[in-house]
Order: sequence, then C-alpha cells, then structure tokens
Amino acid sequence: MASNVYFWNLRTTLKSPFDKRLEKLLKKVGVKEFIEDGDLTAIKIHFGEKGTTGFIRPLWLRPIIDFFRTAKAKPFLTDASTLYVGQRGEAVSHQMCAAHHGWDPLVLAAPVIIADGLKGNSETAVPVGGKHIKEAYIGADIADADLFTSVNHFKGHELAGYGGALKNVGMGSASKRGKMQQHYSTGPIINPENCKGCEQCVKICKPGALSLGKDKKIQLNPERCVGCGGCFLGCKSGALQIDWKIGVQEFLERMMEYALAVVRTKNRPCLHINFVVDVVPDCDCVGFTDQSLCPNIGILASFDPVAVDQACLDLVNAAQPLFPSKLPSGTKPGDDKFLAIHTHCPPDFGLEYAAKIGLGTREYTLINV
Repeated sequence: MASNVYFWNLRTTLKSPFDKRLEKLLKKVGVKEFIEDGDLTAIKIHFGEKGTTGFIRPLWLRPIIDFFRTAKAKPFLTDASTLYVGQRGEAVSHQMCAAHHGWDPLVLAAPVIIADGLKGNSETAVPVGGKHIKEAYIGADIADADLFTSVNHFKGHELAGYGGALKNVGMGSASKRGKMQQHYSTGPIINPENCKGCEQCVKICKPGALSLGKDKKIQLNPERCVGCGGCFLGCKSGALQIDWKIGVQEFLERMMEYALAVVRTKNRPCLHINFVVDVVPDCDCVGFTDQSLCPNIGILASFDPVAVDQACLDLVNAAQPLFPSKLPSGTKPGDDKFLAIHTHCPPDFGLEYAAKIGLGTREYTLINV
C-alpha cells in the first residue's frame, strides 16, 4: 500500500508567506492528532560542520517549532556526536558549532540538546534483532523523548550516496558506539607512526583495549575493544583512524536497521520532513559546500521515511541538472544524479532493504499542498 507524501514547491505570496505555507503542510500531514500536552519532542537536525553553508537555515525551523509549541508540546533541537575529529565530536564543541551557525534557543524557542551526552556515550540499547544489528545504541535523549521528528537536508552523501530522512535518523541518532557499529564491527586502525605517546586515548578506553608499547607507541588488543568510538575523541594526532572495512551495501543495511531502532523507541508515528533545497553532492559534515546539482525543489513531509526519501530521489532525478557542478557533462533530466557522482552505491541506495524490514514502502502518493 502506498504512503502519503505531502509536497510544497516553495511558492509563496504576501498573504501566504513561508511560515503559513509550512504550517499548512504540517496540518495536512495530520501530526497534531498524535501530540499530547507536555510531550518532550525531539527534532533531529544536522547543525552543520564548520565550513559548510548549505545546511538547513535555522529560521526555517521556527514554524515547525511553533507548530509543536502551539499544540502544547515541548520541542528541542538535537543531534548526536560524530566519530571523526571535528567540531561535533563532543557536546561542548557541538553546542558551540550549533550556536555559531545560528541555532539560538532564544531566537528559535527551542533548546539545543546533544542527545548522547558530553562525550558521546550516553546511550540507550534498543533491541533490533536484524540481520546485522541485534541491539542498537541510540542517543539517550532521543530514545527518551516522547515524540520524534526528523528534519532533513536532502543532498548527496559521499558514502551512502544520498542523505535524507533515513540517514539522519539511523546514523545521526546513534551514539558513538552506534555509529561505530554501523561502519564496522571491530576496533580502529592503529597508525603507531603518528602516535605522540600522550596516552589520552588510553585514559578514555574503559575496556583497556589500548595501551602503549615499549616504544611508547599505541597498540590495540582487539579482543577487549567494544567499538565504543571514545578513543577517537582523545587522539589528536591521527594515530587512530576509522576502519571503513565493510561494503557499502552492508553499511546501508546496518544504517536502515538503526533507523528502525529509532522509530521503535516511540509508540506514536514519527514525522519526517525533507528540505530539498541546496541539493549539493556531499554531506553537511565535509567542511565545505559545493554547487547544487539541481534547482531547489520544495519541502516534503510524511510519516514514512522510506516513501519520503524515495519521492525526493524521484524529484531530484526529474529536475534539470545544474552546471557547472560535480555532475558529469551530458547529465540530463531523468538521469540518476546521485549515482552519477557516487558510482560505488547500489542503485536503490538501500531503500529496498528498508522496505523489507518494515521501515516503510517505496510506493507513495504525492499530495501537493
């Protein structure tokens, strides 16, 4: 059975400006009937890594926040720590990065809360029983929230092919250990030649998997490693690196199982809102923002994360390609834009597996608002 996906093409008028049109979209979806007084509502967002400019504009979120507040919910903006060393690897830097990019609680009327705590290890174990993931590790404050809404910048992604609702929910909601579990199942790659002997990673490693050898260089006992990812926070010299050892198909399947874990933490439908604007080739994590692949398309919303991502992919592919951009010359409307630049990905980007495990359906009815 097809899922409803609601679509607004970004057209506005003086009598119906941005906030009114977005409010109308949310009313059409019907989310209000699932909101109860005092619901602590997680709005999962990507605050943008330092150097990027294409992330969703903070003020675009204000109508969504006001919608929940009018319904007497208590919304908060949230994300979880990254594995890589950057501006979002722990809560202090992450909060400051969000503030620098304009995510101001006094302007937006919603606080910023980093879901997996100060160092990325505040997590809730959620049973999945999937092919790859038996138990997922979700940022505790996302798991504890009464309601969950993902607000997603739809664009390309250098590993997954594209980033939309499913990636923001599955990868973005996971704690450090959860992100490690999606990328690989063993410990980090050790580069002893880069080790400065500072022992910061050794102090962080609670299972005792890391130690310094006689040469004062780092060494790993893989039998003790639990894949928590905490060591990446301590190493500033590149002695520890992520082992991207699994294939893309398995990575996508693990990510879909994590997205399933997140929605399972709620006993009410989760809303997913995709902003198909600034459709750039890569993630908002890469530290720069390249030229868009196509013109801005609109905002889509659905309770089905598979359907809303599929609808966005179809709209992006149908759109006129933009040049100069990362797209190969000769790309035409109807060509798969993300596959053209991320040729390592399977053609369905893992959506078929997402549908198979019950996350949603690739069949949808597009309803213009």
